[in-house]
Amino acid sequence: MNTELSIHDFLACPTPAAWVEAALADQQTLLIDHKNNEFKAASTAMALIAKYNQALDLVNFMSRLAREELVHHEQVLRIMKKRRIEPRPVSASRYASGLRKQVRNHEPQKLVDTLVVGAFIEARSCERFEALVPHLDEELGKFYGGLLKSEARHFQGYLKLAYQYGEASDVERAIERVRATERELIESPDQEFRFHSGVPQG
Repeated sequence: MNTELSIHDFLACPTPAAWVEAALADQQTLLIDHKNNEFKAASTAMALIAKYNQALDLVNFMSRLAREELVHHEQVLRIMKKRRIEPRPVSASRYASGLRKQVRNHEPQKLVDTLVVGAFIEARSCERFEALVPHLDEELGKFYGGLLKSEARHFQGYLKLAYQYGEASDVERAIERVRATERELIESPDQEFRFHSGVPQG
């Protein structure tokens, strides 16, 4: 059991340079999709509270996480307003749904897999903020740099809970399974640019 892995050790691959270039070229979509993802992260945390309300450590962690993600959602909205970026419908990337295909249907394995998937989403978000920060303007760079700590903390929290509520050997197998899928989603071609998309095409 190792919940002190660095994000770079946990993930199977770095973000491709082509994704960073696409993000810098389309910062409007980056911010809109980032806003949506913060809301989804809060929604996921609240759904887990509702489903596993007797797991007190999980409930406490997810309650704090949901509040934090909603604050981030509001912060992105403020940046969008300042930059006169109008919210518009943006379809979800295949990333989260692709990872969730790895979640087993029976408990407690379903909870373990859900928590492992959450750890990968938070880890990749942190890694992408880190990849973008050196290339952004001062305001956005400072904001994304500030998110690195919270995303890393969320990653560690999800991973710790997976080990708490599951058997260590099963958690390790789940991590390996999800890691392979996550790498494929990040390194394979994607038709549309999104915060968690693969290598943009066209």
